[in-house]
Amino acid sequence: MAAPEQLVLAASSADAGVAAWDLRTGGVANRFHPCASRPRAVFSVADRFLAAAQVATGGGNSGLVHFYHWGKPQVAVKSFPAEPIHALIADPEGSYLIGGGSNGNIFLWEVASGQLLHTWHGHYRAVRCFALYDYWLVSGSEDGSIRVWDLITMLDEQSRLNAKTLYLYNFSQHALPVTDVACFLGGIAVSSSEDRTCKIWSLPQGRMLRSISFPVSIDSVALDSRGHIFYAGGRDGKIYVAAMGVDGSSHGSDDILGALDDHSKAVTSLASSTDGLLLVSGSEDGNVRVWDTRSQQVIRKVKHSQGPVTNVLIVTPKNVNLPPLQPLRKVCAENVEPQSVILPRSESDVLIPGYKTCAYAERVLDALQMHGDSSILFGAGGSNQKGTDWRSRYLELQDLFAGEVLDQMPSSRSN
Repeated sequence: MAAPEQLVLAASSADAGVAAWDLRTGGVANRFHPCASRPRAVFSVADRFLAAAQVATGGGNSGLVHFYHWGKPQVAVKSFPAEPIHALIADPEGSYLIGGGSNGNIFLWEVASGQLLHTWHGHYRAVRCFALYDYWLVSGSEDGSIRVWDLITMLDEQSRLNAKTLYLYNFSQHALPVTDVACFLGGIAVSSSEDRTCKIWSLPQGRMLRSISFPVSIDSVALDSRGHIFYAGGRDGKIYVAAMGVDGSSHGSDDILGALDDHSKAVTSLASSTDGLLLVSGSEDGNVRVWDTRSQQVIRKVKHSQGPVTNVLIVTPKNVNLPPLQPLRKVCAENVEPQSVILPRSESDVLIPGYKTCAYAERVLDALQMHGDSSILFGAGGSNQKGTDWRSRYLELQDLFAGEVLDQMPSSRSN
C-alpha cells in the first residue's frame, strides 16, 4: 500500500497564492489563489481543507479568511470576521477554528456551522501566534505576553463567570513581541521573540524553565520529534539548532548546537516532518528549502514567488466528502450550544523519549470510568457537578504526570 501523499505548502504576504509541492519528489501539486497571508495565518484544518487569513487591504476594519478544498485551486468560501485575523489554528479533529485578531481579540468558531461560539479580549496588542496542548490554547502577542487559556472554560459561560481571570497563566518574560510558539508532549512549550530569545515553559506548572539567547531576533520555531532539540529561524537567514536541555546536558554557551545556513534573509516559518528526518524552511528571500536533518544539508530548493515566504506547512491531504463549508460568523449567536466536544489528543504532540505521557493518564482514566458514567467527561458547555468532577480528576492526573516529567529535568530545578 502506497504511503499517503505529503505536501509542502508555502504562502506569501504578497498575493502569490499558496503553492503546493510533493514533499518527497518536489513535483508541483497545485496552487491555491488568491492568497496573501501573514506568518502563522495559514492552517490545515485536520488536513481536510485549508484556511488562510488574508492581509488587510484598503484600510477596512473587518478581516478576510479564505477556505480552499484540496482539489480546487480557487477559493471555496470567503468569510469576513469582525477584525483582521493575524493567526489561525484548529483543534486536531477540525471541530473548532481559532483566530487571533489585530486588536488582541481571540475568536472561537465551530467549523461545521460557522457559528462564532465566543470571542474575548486576549491581549493588549495583535495576536501573533497560537499553539494547542490538549484543550489548552497558548497565544503569543505583539505586546510581548504569552497567555494560556482553557478552552473548556471559554466555552462554558458559568465557568467563565466563576474564574478569577479568563486565562490560566500570563507569561510576561519576553521583552519584545512574541513571534512563534510550539508545544511538546507533557505540556512543555517553546516560544520565540524579537528580543533574541527562545523560552521554554511548563504549562502545567505555569512557569518558565529556561531562556536561551541568540545573536539575532528569532521569527519561527519548530520542534524535533526526537524531543531533545528544536529549530529557531533567525533574522540573519540561519536556522539555529538549539538544545531543549531537558536532560541537563547543555548549559549556557552549549545551548546552541549549530546552524543550517542557506537563506539570504530572515527565516519566517519552519515545519518538521512527523519522523523528524525532514525540515522545511521559508524565508523573506522568497525561497523554500527542504533539509535532511541528519546530514543538515539542503536536499531540495524551491522558489515560491518574488515576495517573502511567510508560511510553510507539511500536510497529508484527506480527500473526504465534506459537507458545504460555512462562512465564519461575525457575531455570537445567542443560546447556541456547540455540537462538538474538545477531547485530549496526545498523538498530535511531539514525544519526549523516556517520559510518561498523558496517554498513560488517559488509560488510568479509562479504568476509573468503568465505575461511573463517563459520557459527559468532556462535554462542552456542561455545567453539572458530575462533569466538573471528571474534569477535575483529569487535571489532577495531568498535573501528576507533568510533575514526573519536570522532576527529570535538572535544568528546571536550577532556575
